[in-house]
Amino acid sequence: MPLLKLEKVSRDFDVSRPWLNRVLEREPRRILRAVDGVSFTVEAGETLALVGESGCGKSTVARLIVGLYAPTEGRVEFRGRRLQMIFQDPYASLNQRWRVRDIVAEPIRFLGTSARVDDMLVQVGLSADDGDKYPHEFSGGQRQRISIARALSGEPDFLVCDEPTSALDVSVQAQILNLMTDLQRRLGLTYLFISHNLAVVSQVADRVGVMYLGRLVELAPASVLFTRPRHPYTRMLLDAVPDLGMSGKPRTPVRGEVPNPLAPPTGCTFHPRCPHANERCRREVPAFVDGVACHAIEEGRI
Repeated sequence: MPLLKLEKVSRDFDVSRPWLNRVLEREPRRILRAVDGVSFTVEAGETLALVGESGCGKSTVARLIVGLYAPTEGRVEFRGRRLQMIFQDPYASLNQRWRVRDIVAEPIRFLGTSARVDDMLVQVGLSADDGDKYPHEFSGGQRQRISIARALSGEPDFLVCDEPTSALDVSVQAQILNLMTDLQRRLGLTYLFISHNLAVVSQVADRVGVMYLGRLVELAPASVLFTRPRHPYTRMLLDAVPDLGMSGKPRTPVRGEVPNPLAPPTGCTFHPRCPHANERCRREVPAFVDGVACHAIEEGRI
């Protein structure tokens, strides 16, 4: 049985103007569908990464999993003991008025776990003496280590990592990724890794899900997705990654802009940007079959 299962999960947000404005100007309510029918599973011990451009819904999926949002439709099933979350911004996610010792100890007191603060700090590459300091006395990478220690003090078996390295320098990113990989191996952790950086994802993920405008358009093992991408959007994302090897391989840059999510295109929402779109793509929403949602693939055109 998978540790985590999402079944046709959707989430709507009411972004309407105030009631009086709508009455006076005769405006209807405006509903934003941030996540639209997303389904996937995560097995114990693996890392599933969700990638996509900003606004695709991947962070909303993370918040649905940890219970910060309730699904409008669908189900989220978690069969583990406990889950925790590592947030994107190590500067904003820590209470600046608390000592590090109190920050890491909060889940221990609340959940009654057997973890020890000093052990948690040492486990993430800090010293026990760092517990007496305040967050402003640390660098960005050290603060993210504190965030990881706080998450681990809750003794989770599942960690939701919402772009945990995007606010860090490249060299520090590598250190944090190596730390997370080592912790996963030693503690048997399971990760959902949210990122827009495919270069980062390629280092940590076992499987990768690609999201576009709230929908999952491709899901495949990382080794397959990075060598044989299928969906046109996935191909465009990979072509946008800098070619440090200077291979000379032809590249197709990501063209166009993400449509307004309040008024998404009909049919396949990617069709205004897709070089393979036809009339069916403009009219009919593609089903997610065999790990991909694309009419062109189904019809053998690509």
